Amino acid sequence: MANPVFTEVQRDALQEIANLGMGQAATRLSGLLGSFIELSVPRVRVVEVAEAALALREMTGIDGPVTAVRQGFRSEIKGEALVICRSGEIMALGTLLGGPYAAFGCEPEDEKELIFDVANALTGACVSAMLDQLGRLPVFTQPGLLGEHVMLDEVFRPGLLAWDLALLVEVNFALEDQRFRAHLVMLMAEESLDHVSRAIDALLLSL
Repeated sequence: MANPVFTEVQRDALQEIANLGMGQAATRLSGLLGSFIELSVPRVRVVEVAEAALALREMTGIDGPVTAVRQGFRSEIKGEALVICRSGEIMALGTLLGGPYAAFGCEPEDEKELIFDVANALTGACVSAMLDQLGRLPVFTQPGLLGEHVMLDEVFRPGLLAWDLALLVEVNFALEDQRFRAHLVMLMAEESLDHVSRAIDALLLSL
């Protein structure tokens, strides 16, 4: 399959769709954490899955260990949503937030609970909002832990995704005045790209 190329208009529209979805996710995360959330501009790129780790490293600047949670979604448009955090920032986040998180110690289960809470807030809001704009209703799989204190190459290890190409959408969420940052990465399967293209065209025609 040749590398599909969205038109400039379609890419701009997809970035705006992502921006609106990420905004809803930030609102949900802000409510969970009780703090203002800063958003980056969504970045959209079609990548070979084998090069996804390299592409993400270039986008995010991450070169150290991370903790990553994945959650699949499907409709006509299917894919995986990944929430990736630098491992050393997660428990610091619990200490900063107070409330129910302030009681967290340094146990692995505490860290896992916190990252799952963050991932659920981001994935549910963002994916649902994006696909809703494209006229699709996603069904989610159960979230799962991809790895703790692993490198990006291990997150995107061979065999993780059964596709050759994917539409990669990345945005990062930062806690105001703190070093915590979560990266939400959506990978849409190559067979979904035609559906995405047609859904964008239909949305543009309806405006």
